[in-house]
Amino acid sequence: MTASRAARRWLFKSEPETFSLADLARAKKPVPWDGVRNYQARNFLRDDAAPGDLVLFYHSSAEPPGVAGVAEIVRAGYPDPTQFRKGHDGFDPGSQPDAPRWIAVDLKHRATFPTFVTRDALAADPSAKTMDVLRRGNRLSIQPVTPAQFDAVLRLGGAG
Repeated sequence: MTASRAARRWLFKSEPETFSLADLARAKKPVPWDGVRNYQARNFLRDDAAPGDLVLFYHSSAEPPGVAGVAEIVRAGYPDPTQFRKGHDGFDPGSQPDAPRWIAVDLKHRATFPTFVTRDALAADPSAKTMDVLRRGNRLSIQPVTPAQFDAVLRLGGAG
């Protein structure tokens, strides 16, 4: 008998003018989280992210940047189809269908926070201030989050 794994918590970054939490909410169905082209982020999607994991949806390159709400991973990692589409921004001519380089997962909207949680609010909170997203120079688009950090962001966003 295999023990079930505890759900993990993540922070996924997206530029809201490209794809926002509101866009995910409007979709009313699971949406591929594709286009990740960083090996460490890819490894998280391939090796660690799983259905049932919750995601803090972070708006980066926004004024101000911060967490808009929560999504859920509903499909485990699979080959990102954009890596094979010539002309697509995510096209990777070195990636082969029999040995795909890049991974996608599917997300669905879970909640939009009543209060947008700014980067400054994260930095000021004792439990959230240790989040990787606040480290200088950290540009990683997929990051693990501890349960305490996740709960702190929920509290700051007014979601519990």
